[in-house]
Amino acid sequence: MEINDIIGKIRSLYKIDQTLVIGIDGAGGAGKSTIAEQLRLRLSELGHNVVLLHIDDFIHPKAVRYNDDYPQWEQYYYLQWRYDYFMQELIAPIKKGAQPKPFELYDKENDKYIVCSCDIPCGSIVIVEGVFLMRKELSGAFDYTIYIDVPQKERLERVLKRDGYIGDRDAIIKKYSERYFPAEDHYYKAYKPKEKADIVI
Repeated sequence: MEINDIIGKIRSLYKIDQTLVIGIDGAGGAGKSTIAEQLRLRLSELGHNVVLLHIDDFIHPKAVRYNDDYPQWEQYYYLQWRYDYFMQELIAPIKKGAQPKPFELYDKENDKYIVCSCDIPCGSIVIVEGVFLMRKELSGAFDYTIYIDVPQKERLERVLKRDGYIGDRDAIIKKYSERYFPAEDHYYKAYKPKEKADIVI
């Protein structure tokens, strides 16, 4: 699937009197941010007001999401994201054609929230990229979903180069093996995202 085909499909769904919300789903290291940015640029060049958001900007502070009463993968899967906040403060007004009020985004450097004012007038295109976007907690959020399917081995090689903030190679492998990969496996079994997505890349 070429990027031009995706843009064509998005534009065919677009209506000037409502905001279109696109979800770009995929596991860690699949390339979601890269494709999301490509779509943002191309759609902006075509005259659309495009807003790109990252589901990882809507997470709980460390004290919540790293709760050692649970296994690592359960912490990640069940405690990581503020889905209720995302749906109520952002998606709900967008779906009504209203401008969202200023909302909180997570500042990972300081482990706290900053308030963001984002111009999303009715008729915009909102792109949301992140993992696990087809979970029930996000039901109804997206008008169109894209799933990026990349083998785990290839994704691991990518994150070994990208995620040096975790530590050395062994530390990155350990974290992905204990926290991220098991959560991804659970998501695949529970939601079958490749089958549910409108387009699979």
